[in-house]
Amino acid sequence: MKGNFYNSEYSEEPLIKEACGVFGIFNPDGEDAASSIYYGLASLQHRGQESCGMAVCDTDGPKGNMNVHKGMGLVHEVFSEAVLRELKGNLGVGHVRYSTTGASDVNNAQPLVLNYIKGTLALAHNGNLVNTEELRRELVRTGAIFQTTTDSEVIAYHIARARVHTRSVEEAIQKAAAKIRGAYGLVIASPRKLIGVRDPLGLKPLCLGRRGSSYIIASESCALHAVGAEFVRDILPGEILTISHKGITSNLDLCQEKQALCIFEYIYFARLDSTLDKISVYESRMKAGAALAKVYPADADLVTGVPDSGIAAAQGFAKESSIPFGLAFHKNSYVGRTFIKPTQQERESSVRLKLSVLDAAVKGKNLVLVDDSIVRGTTIANLIRLLKQAGAGKVHVRISSPPFLYPCYFGTDVPSNQQLLAASHSVEEIRRMIGADSLGYMRVEDLDAMVDGLPLCKACFDNHYPMEITQD
Repeated sequence: MKGNFYNSEYSEEPLIKEACGVFGIFNPDGEDAASSIYYGLASLQHRGQESCGMAVCDTDGPKGNMNVHKGMGLVHEVFSEAVLRELKGNLGVGHVRYSTTGASDVNNAQPLVLNYIKGTLALAHNGNLVNTEELRRELVRTGAIFQTTTDSEVIAYHIARARVHTRSVEEAIQKAAAKIRGAYGLVIASPRKLIGVRDPLGLKPLCLGRRGSSYIIASESCALHAVGAEFVRDILPGEILTISHKGITSNLDLCQEKQALCIFEYIYFARLDSTLDKISVYESRMKAGAALAKVYPADADLVTGVPDSGIAAAQGFAKESSIPFGLAFHKNSYVGRTFIKPTQQERESSVRLKLSVLDAAVKGKNLVLVDDSIVRGTTIANLIRLLKQAGAGKVHVRISSPPFLYPCYFGTDVPSNQQLLAASHSVEEIRRMIGADSLGYMRVEDLDAMVDGLPLCKACFDNHYPMEITQD
């Protein structure tokens, strides 16, 4: 199960997690939206495995009639056929979540549904704000709220507050978006409209799809394919896109020249079959592996990757180096979510439960082992140990991202610098700690080539944040 950064499902690595995935659909012909939202969310499950939910309404029905269902767990655990049958409505939004702000409980599951003076809105948010406290104090000062727990709620309340003094929900959204700072991909359902909003830097992805007369907004293009829709285009950084019975309108007033797309979408977060801002995730990871092979070649018999996120980069390394690619691990797809074991022996047992070494593939061979990142190093150390126990010779580790040195403030739950191994240890020290025969990280200067020169946020590697970060 993907989603826990650096294969933390295999050990007690600290959980670095992507915030969420969002999905919205408008069926103007009246077809119920719930089943499409279900499949869309299931395809975005890698972006959040903690809770999920959806809110739907009938655009021809009474305003404010939102049907909502949310729960803790995976999509197939929260939504049964019986539940989906009860969720009537041709317009709706859905959400899969990891908590980066707010407690991990059903009260913070999304979408958020807010009833206010001029109507109702359902909001699903992917990302994280950096001025939440400032915005919260403004709401409290004006009496709009007494307390909120998440930045998503702050966004919703600012929209509702602005709506009292505006002619449309789109205008209210624009006024609220002009105040918020940080990363956000939003899908919002009002009783008659589906609206997508992307932050001006483009830190979080958002795209538009079409299926017949229906339109879809989703975090990734893989969700469009899951519901039989065709990809239309990426929503532009800063764009507010509105879909209704009247058609599609686009507001570009918040667009700006400066952009900073999150590099970790390409390294790890996004699904392999997605395309983000015209860049194939699969091809970007292949390029990362090729770059590693050029800078950190190895004398080896086989190149292999850690399932699942290291596989494509391993293939790129193999192609560039002309060393054969092969699988070294079998991943058990039928094991439930992670349980963290307290002793070293039990941790190693949990690794074996998730991944088993293909002895015949590695025995007597020198290996290049490719993965996406190292946080604390316990996982990679266990995997190297298993490979050598199975008869592998040398194990050369190659990491398809630079050393993780700095925290992220934009929706990735990065631990403090004290938990980041590379922040306090040299590459050689890390190599010895994990038991690798050699260790090479992706260079920061090679990241741009992964995405054909798109403007990137690489702050977790180089400490150059695309906006001023103030700690409230």
